[in-house]
Amino acid sequence: MYKNILLAADGSEHSKRAAAHAIQLAKLVPDAEVEIISVLDLSKVKTEVLHSELKQKRQQGLAEIENLFKQENVTYKLTIERGEPGPTIVSYANKHAFDMIIIGSRGLNALQGMVLGGVSHKVAKRVHCPVMIIK
Repeated sequence: MYKNILLAADGSEHSKRAAAHAIQLAKLVPDAEVEIISVLDLSKVKTEVLHSELKQKRQQGLAEIENLFKQENVTYKLTIERGEPGPTIVSYANKHAFDMIIIGSRGLNALQGMVLGGVSHKVAKRVHCPVMIIK
């Protein structure tokens, strides 16, 4: 069923909730694996100092998510990509054989989307597998 799950995570509270759902689903399927993808968009950050701060904050949030997987003994892999989050996640997901994508409804950028986050909306519209959006 959902043996190969892609979790899109940025360390936000929504992505932590999405991680909890990914863990629950993975525990239902023997040999299920979760790949966590996090996309760094450094194009909007103007200085190296801010690049470093963004990377550090992202790593802290992802470390919390990784700890959830370790505590629950769920197999996972972490992939870091660079680029615009929506298109990068879509491209990555469509190139690999995922059974499902799990993503938070909103990420770290509060300005994206009014009803549904900009990234989750783009992903849901353009990927070739089912998408679970977590509020």
